Amino acid sequence: MRMRRIALGLAAALALSGLVGAGVATAAPADTTRQGVSQNGGRGNGTQPPVSKAEADQARVALVPATSAGLPPTAQTFFAVVEPTGALARGFQAVSATRLGVGTYQVVFSHDLTGSAFVGTIGLSGSVGASAPGEITVVGRAGVPNGIFVQTFNSAGALTDLGFHIAVLS
Repeated sequence: MRMRRIALGLAAALALSGLVGAGVATAAPADTTRQGVSQNGGRGNGTQPPVSKAEADQARVALVPATSAGLPPTAQTFFAVVEPTGALARGFQAVSATRLGVGTYQVVFSHDLTGSAFVGTIGLSGSVGASAPGEITVVGRAGVPNGIFVQTFNSAGALTDLGFHIAVLS
């Protein structure tokens, strides 16, 4: 519940600042034609593994259609808290989380996210403690309109399994 309040607070702050309305905080639609091109400054391999038919079917079943403007029927903030193993610890409108490889994850939500903004941070799934330092990248999942692709890195820049929190502003 606390994470939801924080995520809602972030969404409200962005709305009040005018960033969301100005288009600054929104993500561009996923460019599925550039798969395999490194877009992360050389960290990780920059390539998303292909989506299996089972993954695509599972995501499609959970999908709520978007409006013609690309937004869900009601704009919302979603979140997911994911363990280093890829297990979904908790979330709001989060359907599943999967570890695809070392430091590489897929998180699927119940809504189309192609017009959304993603905010990610390294963190533990519990309410107390301190996580190892690290870095995170978050982008839409190629081939899964309601999915996001996450990579976590240690401070030296190597892909590493780390827990994380994701807020989706949609």
